[in-house]
Amino acid sequence: MRITRRGFVAASAWGAASLALHRFAWAEDTKERLPLAFSTLGCPAWEWPKILEFAESHGFAAIELRGLMGSMDLPSRPEFAPERIAQSKKEIAAHGLKIANIGSSSALHDADPAKRAQQLTDAKRFIDLASALGSPYVRVFGNEIKGPKEEVVARVAAGLHELGEYAGPRGVTVIIESHGDFVDSLTLKEVLTRADSPHAALLWDAHHTYADGHEQPEYTVHELGSWIRHTHLKDSVPAGKERKYVLTGRGDVPIQRQVQALQRIGYKGYYCFEWEKAWHPDLEDPEIAIADYARVVGGYFQ
Repeated sequence: MRITRRGFVAASAWGAASLALHRFAWAEDTKERLPLAFSTLGCPAWEWPKILEFAESHGFAAIELRGLMGSMDLPSRPEFAPERIAQSKKEIAAHGLKIANIGSSSALHDADPAKRAQQLTDAKRFIDLASALGSPYVRVFGNEIKGPKEEVVARVAAGLHELGEYAGPRGVTVIIESHGDFVDSLTLKEVLTRADSPHAALLWDAHHTYADGHEQPEYTVHELGSWIRHTHLKDSVPAGKERKYVLTGRGDVPIQRQVQALQRIGYKGYYCFEWEKAWHPDLEDPEIAIADYARVVGGYFQ
């Protein structure tokens, strides 16, 4: 069911007012915003100023950079050109925001030497950008398990180690996302253990470990919590053999339990909304979905 803007505003007015009061109290008590972020994957048509303004006006503490204006090659964006990046950093700070994470498309599973070298080189470009922006993390993928699993795991772990060694001196940690064929705790634990780098860790996409890995959040956090540095949250419902993304709290993904599991281990990262509007244009518009996420998940901190 699609929600109209008028209907959304009417339905959420009370909740928005309640959250606004809570945010005021939080700011008074801690001088900080709630640790909420959203990915720019959810607003592929927004220009840079609108992203920053929307984030600030809706109480977000950070944004995750995953593409801008339809381009996933963030290091080539004019906002981050050498002559412009200092100004972009000032604009981020002026809105009271941080860059929680920078999402690369680099996948570490490929056995072909030339393709693998290109993926690693691309990841290093993103690490350099993160370092320049003062962002602590760059996301990469394990992605696919094709051929003997042991060989793929070893390859992914070796790539993660190499990137971690490159990232560490630049003040960045490389985080592998629970995504694709890497959505179960056993496989991710093996990769991270074998990567053996203080600058390699995990981006917990809590939707994927639940919906695709069939793990309860308490189990995943128990197994992988020591590596979790950043988190993606989103909701969905079954749709045949697939799943359909829905507004936060309208599906069957236990998002509140995912948040609580992280809170119990003293997680210090951001709770980032990954609304995949760039990949699924039929999803609700970001003005609705991102604001709704702040209202719903913000309520979990009361």
